[in-house]
Amino acid sequence: MARSARIISVQIIAVLLLCSFGVAQEAPVRPSFEIASVKLNKSADQTFANFPLGPGDVYSSNGGHFTARGHPLVSYLFFAYKITGDQSAAVLSQLPGWASTDRFDIEAKTDGDPAKDTKDQMRLMMQSLLADRFGLKAHYETKEVPVFALTLAKPGKTGPQLRAHPADAPCSTAIPSAAAGFAATVDGGFPELCGGFLGMTPAMPGRFRMGARNVTIDFIGTHLISNFLNRPVIDRTGLSGKFDVVVEFSPEVNGPGAGDFQPDPNGPTFLEALSEQLGLKAESQKGPVQVLVIDHVDHPTEN
Repeated sequence: MARSARIISVQIIAVLLLCSFGVAQEAPVRPSFEIASVKLNKSADQTFANFPLGPGDVYSSNGGHFTARGHPLVSYLFFAYKITGDQSAAVLSQLPGWASTDRFDIEAKTDGDPAKDTKDQMRLMMQSLLADRFGLKAHYETKEVPVFALTLAKPGKTGPQLRAHPADAPCSTAIPSAAAGFAATVDGGFPELCGGFLGMTPAMPGRFRMGARNVTIDFIGTHLISNFLNRPVIDRTGLSGKFDVVVEFSPEVNGPGAGDFQPDPNGPTFLEALSEQLGLKAESQKGPVQVLVIDHVDHPTEN
């Protein structure tokens, strides 16, 4: 009898352990929109979204509504997973052709919970929508690939146009009511709006000028530097906290997309601006990078 009791006890413990393991392995449930509509857009109208779909925090509180028109699937996917810079081409190469040519209108809204009216929550809900309506299945893998390691050009010192963000400085990520508000600056020539990179008026024609406030060095590397160097960037500066940044340079512009733009031949290259203005340098290395792998995607289901 005692032996039988011991066997039963061991079986019970085994079942409990298996149940505990199963709970621990359960994937977290992503939030989702309460209602959503996806429609194919065959018009020639310009694209529209009720807040910027870029990787930064710039956002306009809208009562939990998501409205976008004329965007291809790839734009919604890039928004949902914060895909930018060097990652864009890698993800695009895994998608069918229609994902970048067919255009879709998406209207969606939350259940009214104010906590869901944030940009990061919108991203998670868009992930759920893409899974439900486009059958999107994706996962991350870590791969060893060529990268640029971001370090300080001079130990312990940043450049004149990269400064620690003042802790007491007003810093709104809300979109201004007037379009001109995007061009507003604060002392030092940094953009007034915080949380993402903004195009700014350059000091000289033929140059690009971009700025951001209250962002990390990792954000600068991922969403600015990797865009122009076309390779993943790993932060090895040792700098922590948030920063304000402005960089101006003469871009290398080639091909049919260049139009009438003529780069300033006397302006700094991107790498020169990186060193002289920000006090940073990028060293070619190999390193581990998380990449998004697309397992499946299909045309959207009907409403």
